[in-house]
Amino acid sequence: MSETEKITEVIEELTGSKISKKFIDHRKIFLWGAVTDESAKDIVGKLLYLEMADPGKEITFYINSPGGVVTSGLTIYDTMKMISSPVHTVCMGLAASMGSVLLAAGVKGKRTIWPNGKVMIHQPSIGGQIVAPATDLKIQAEEILKTRARLNQILADACGHPVEKLEEDTDRDYYMDAEEAIKYGIVDSLATKIEFPKQN
Repeated sequence: MSETEKITEVIEELTGSKISKKFIDHRKIFLWGAVTDESAKDIVGKLLYLEMADPGKEITFYINSPGGVVTSGLTIYDTMKMISSPVHTVCMGLAASMGSVLLAAGVKGKRTIWPNGKVMIHQPSIGGQIVAPATDLKIQAEEILKTRARLNQILADACGHPVEKLEEDTDRDYYMDAEEAIKYGIVDSLATKIEFPKQN
């Protein structure tokens, strides 16, 4: 790496951290990419920091995610529900799978979607090849059914539908554009502009 490239990298890193700090100062956090243990640790840390800094003050949570690890996502979900600061959720791009659950978890009336945003709900799945005794496979199957029931109940409560509707709709990938997501009740309104507090 040349000296110029090193300097450019340092500048980008410093600029990036300054931008991140500015967003945190304005109580704006992001999920950009998959829900993982690492991204959950980052988001939960920011939610708790903002709650500690100014309890009860609104936080804006921007989501562009294909989903990911259910347990990591539920950790974020539980944090959102347990803090006193209301969380305004915003779908920009895609909120799929666990990302859709987090989008729906925002305060009702404060869940928005960008004009070209998309939402996708479905049942949880087990990735990869499982090599285990038959009894363990039965345990895993029972656990995923319990997880599916829990996620369906969360979405049913958030969207105002009977859980039976969610069971049917999440049987396969169910995509919604912005208008369809509003009609479904997973979000409340269309975002038409981005607002930030005026600088002094």
